[in-house]
Amino acid sequence: MTVSIIIIGVAFIVFINIMMVKNAFDNHLIKQVLTFSNFPSDNEQVNIFFISDIHRRLISKKLLDQIDQPIDVVIIGGDLAEKGVSLKRVKKNLVELKKIAPVYFVYGNNDEEIGARNLDALLLELGIIVLNNCAITLQLKNGTLNLAGIDDISKQRDRLDKALEGICGFTILVSHHPNVISQLGKKSEVDLVLSGHTHGGQIRLGPIGFYKKGSLDYYGHTAVLVSNGYGTTGIPMRIGAKSETHQLTIMKAN
Repeated sequence: MTVSIIIIGVAFIVFINIMMVKNAFDNHLIKQVLTFSNFPSDNEQVNIFFISDIHRRLISKKLLDQIDQPIDVVIIGGDLAEKGVSLKRVKKNLVELKKIAPVYFVYGNNDEEIGARNLDALLLELGIIVLNNCAITLQLKNGTLNLAGIDDISKQRDRLDKALEGICGFTILVSHHPNVISQLGKKSEVDLVLSGHTHGGQIRLGPIGFYKKGSLDYYGHTAVLVSNGYGTTGIPMRIGAKSETHQLTIMKAN
């Protein structure tokens, strides 16, 4: 009886570990339609592919093949890499993302571990636009869209005031760390925030985790998407917070 219990216990532990590894290397693409009353065009939509916290992973063709809309903008929400990741691997990921659409990037807390100058040079070489406490304007057929980004909050190099200075109209803000929410008032000029960093807690026991599971929430009129992220840090395992990326279709509310 005791031997049977041990065997069952060992089998259960092995099963859980297999599932945790599977969750860590899942290629889950969440497809969401987000509508806003002040979106600048009545008859147009913007399709965004949002990916954060790639860390050590290679972006899989199985993931990219799930995209079923022409993408206008690819946004990397920080932690493209971490210590021990080669520039060759980072470049391979960026080249794949560039095949989809123009790529925009904000720094996360781990990116500089591979050498800030080396990463900056690679981003410049590939034409990746870094949103470093600044904003750009994307021209739509019937209006404009602001895309702003801040440097990583945990490094205390974020300047939200600078990133949003002088902008008006529909605005998407990219911040690796979701704590940017605390800097935004309920009457913020930002319409959508895209963040990662937390990995959704990565290892969760039911509802219990170090961080809240990735979600889409509203603070005043501002929609805030915090992603579980694509990769992992530390052990390549997840439970209760599967790897995820996002295909976002943004359009005007009826």
